[in-house]
Amino acid sequence: MTATALAAVAGTVAPSAFADNASGAAASDAVARAAGIGTTDGQRVEAAAVVRLDPTADLLLLSDYDFIHALWQKAVETGEKLDAVRTASEKAMAGTAAEDHVRFITSGIHEAYRLDQERERYKAETERAARLAKSRVLLAIGIPSTPELLSLGDDNFVRAVARHAASGPEVRAAALKALLGESADWREFILNGARDAHKRDVANELKELEEKNRKEAERLKELAARKNAAALFRITPSQAMLELSDDNFIRELLRLSPADLQGTELYATAQRATLASDPAAWKAFIHTGADTAYKRDAENQRKKLAAANRKLALQIQAAAQKSGVNPNLAEAAMKALAGSDEDVALFLKPDTQERLKRQSLRARDSGDYARQSDADNGRAVMRNLSGSSSLNDREDATWVVVPSLASEPGCYSFESVRKPGYYLRSGKMEQGAPKVEIAADDRSEAFRKSANWCVSQPAALPEKGGVSFTQATDMGLKWLSPTHRDVYARSGFTFPANGRNPALLAVWTMSSPLAP
Repeated sequence: MTATALAAVAGTVAPSAFADNASGAAASDAVARAAGIGTTDGQRVEAAAVVRLDPTADLLLLSDYDFIHALWQKAVETGEKLDAVRTASEKAMAGTAAEDHVRFITSGIHEAYRLDQERERYKAETERAARLAKSRVLLAIGIPSTPELLSLGDDNFVRAVARHAASGPEVRAAALKALLGESADWREFILNGARDAHKRDVANELKELEEKNRKEAERLKELAARKNAAALFRITPSQAMLELSDDNFIRELLRLSPADLQGTELYATAQRATLASDPAAWKAFIHTGADTAYKRDAENQRKKLAAANRKLALQIQAAAQKSGVNPNLAEAAMKALAGSDEDVALFLKPDTQERLKRQSLRARDSGDYARQSDADNGRAVMRNLSGSSSLNDREDATWVVVPSLASEPGCYSFESVRKPGYYLRSGKMEQGAPKVEIAADDRSEAFRKSANWCVSQPAALPEKGGVSFTQATDMGLKWLSPTHRDVYARSGFTFPANGRNPALLAVWTMSSPLAP
């Protein structure tokens, strides 16, 4: 290629050489299109770098869809740090249009990764703020800070504060009240409740003192306000610092402030206070302004993470709705988004996501459910079940809907809830059609094709709301079809209908999971 380019510059390449090169490039493009490849190696290497997947030669030769499937598997292995990438991959794999696959590889994965990075950054900042809030509590109350105390879990930290001799009645009461609640109540006590309670303790003490010595009460009130403001800056003030004038005390707070506080509302409010010429502004900052600014910082941080979480939840909802096979997940996303930020955060937890991908397969024609049967060597059978059925029976009729093991766009596999690692697949021939059963994934190509079910709609379906699944086999297209007792992979709708509409015999309702 280099020689040809140099020759072209020198004017020594014959027109036929350019023609040969052009025809060769066209042929290469045609081969790539035929292989389902609409992206370049460079674009794939950049996409693989997002999930830290080694772009081997074999990987670069995959079709666009198979390449996305490989990216998805790596994102799943990585865990919640790549939740947005995983969700966007699943949405891309649910579509059959080649341009959707190209768009994901070239830009979609990078957009999703930016959201993942944003969420991770906000989560890390929130977690760090939660840890630092503990040191602020200890400083404000006057409890010596130790690594052991700071390393305690939230609930045990609250208990330690409640038991400490430096804690007053209001702090102890607030701590005990928080311990009666949930984890959110512990966090709120650490973030604000402990310091607010300590202020009430100080106020009560000063009220008693004020009746005897008003001047001493005022001095102690000022001292308590300064110590609280210094605690917000994570500073233990010296006696000399506590005796500074109000404006110089604030300047000293700024000078000793940890670098990570620069850019916060707390730091900016302190700077504005030092620029004021009114002594009342300095005093207001020390007594109330610092605390208000600190709470604004905490609220702003919470809002950033909440906004990123809602953005991801919306993407999960869109992907679930597009698939048509995860109404349980889509409904849960919609419900969470209509609720509080805590509801959204709970929805996004990995264990919650895994459970929400569960569905039950209910035959539209009979209302019975497809379940695996140990008594029938793992065969899929049809049974009338309900929420009052035994847990084992309900788990046998509940499936985790996952992207196709065979890596086919618009297709899925159904993993048994009762037996993780076992999937619904077409098995041995019986009565002229493969009988459906569950079996362990042996990672063979043959198994994965037999566990591959593609969303389809029978042409004769007279009503909306149902979904059908097909499987391409050596014997032609097969439909996942229930009978009065068993489940088969049958060809078309030519089997006996027994007086029922044959079009409905291969139609399922993706029902709420019997074992949620």
